[in-house]
Amino acid sequence: MSTKKEAIPIAKKIVKDVLNGEKNLSEVYDALTAKKEAIRYPNAIAIQTLSEEIPERIYPKFDYFVELTNSDNAFHRSIGLSAIANLTKVDTEKKFEKIFDKYFDLIDDKSLMVARQLTMVSGKIIKNKQNLREKIVNKLLNIDKTHHDPNRSALIWGDIVEAFNENFEKLKDKKKILEFVNNQLQSASPTTIKKAKSFLKKWGE
Repeated sequence: MSTKKEAIPIAKKIVKDVLNGEKNLSEVYDALTAKKEAIRYPNAIAIQTLSEEIPERIYPKFDYFVELTNSDNAFHRSIGLSAIANLTKVDTEKKFEKIFDKYFDLIDDKSLMVARQLTMVSGKIIKNKQNLREKIVNKLLNIDKTHHDPNRSALIWGDIVEAFNENFEKLKDKKKILEFVNNQLQSASPTTIKKAKSFLKKWGE
């Protein structure tokens, strides 16, 4: 099994079994680093869903997902980033604040998959972490200081536009955000251009 289409039905079964008490969460955690993709991939999809639907039950494993973001394996790092973003919703101990810089350093990860995973979930963190909103916006606006070439990695810029779109009313530095989005009208990615146009239609002056 190598495609998301094949993994999704298995992931849904895993989620259902966990929610019904027919499968232990520890089995899912163990499977996330399995060598066989047929085991690892559906469990990774499942943990994304579970960390959204029952974050309070996943939260005790917050540090485990932090460890995954430090892995040499890009797939593991991506899993960690996604789960942590979902867990910020129930982060009563403010664990995310302690890892903020290390987490967002991965926006400059050597793996495009990892960097994009971070930008794709950044909107959730902006929503969940009111005290960190401006710091997150600053990290995203400085994407041009990373090693990523905007022409080769244009979808990352599009993800950032989407994160801003989800939270624009709550954000302070609207002028800089609008300038950033306007610049994406020249993107090499038609998808990013579409996102920028949609944003400006909704929020532009």
